[in-house]
Amino acid sequence: MEYDLKDLFRQAARIQEKIKEIQEQLSRRTVTVDTGGGMVTVTVNGRQEVVSIKLDPQCVDPRDIPMLEDLILTAVNLGMKRSRELAAEEMKHLTGPYPLPFTVT
Repeated sequence: MEYDLKDLFRQAARIQEKIKEIQEQLSRRTVTVDTGGGMVTVTVNGRQEVVSIKLDPQCVDPRDIPMLEDLILTAVNLGMKRSRELAAEEMKHLTGPYPLPFTVT
């Protein structure tokens, strides 16, 4: 079986263009998570960028800053995890059962 090198390059270019489209779509999609019963809410886009952090005014107690820091850290990490899952799901449409390494640029 002989491969057409030009066709292979065309396919690679189409895949690269599709990946760019998916990355653009992911930048517009978000996941929102909360911790502490809604005391801290974090929104992350599909490019793993934190786009907002909301704090319930009840959780801002100057005597309990370490708890607030833990809640924020937990919410950000959970948001990032869900954002990576979102990106992986979108890439699955392109790669099918063959996962490719995916980095967001």
